[in-house]
Amino acid sequence: MCFMFASQPPESYAFETRSIRLNGQSTSIRLERIFWDMLEQVAADQGFPTVGRFISTLHNEVLALRGEAPNFTSHLRCVCLVALENKVPAPETKASEAKAAAVRPAAAAAHRPQARYGT
Repeated sequence: MCFMFASQPPESYAFETRSIRLNGQSTSIRLERIFWDMLEQVAADQGFPTVGRFISTLHNEVLALRGEAPNFTSHLRCVCLVALENKVPAPETKASEAKAAAVRPAAAAAHRPQARYGT
């Protein structure tokens, strides 16, 4: 039942520490590798040249909104989950899904048993 989750390679959840500059201060952020991968993708999707620049900008925005950034590492994990929840399929994926949906009713009809009348 949980094989998909239990079979994750250990390297995907191994911790990785990266040095980043936040407000001119050098600091370290420790996240599981899978979250770093996701943050890199989110940064690219948002038009940032590096994940460090994205994280620094995000940190500044959190400070502007809330005045502090408690548990910022957990916030970064939540950013990944929010990005995953809001992920919109690429246009070619939507077209493929629409095409597959159009084929399904025809395929289902082909496999339906024929009604027998008068037997």
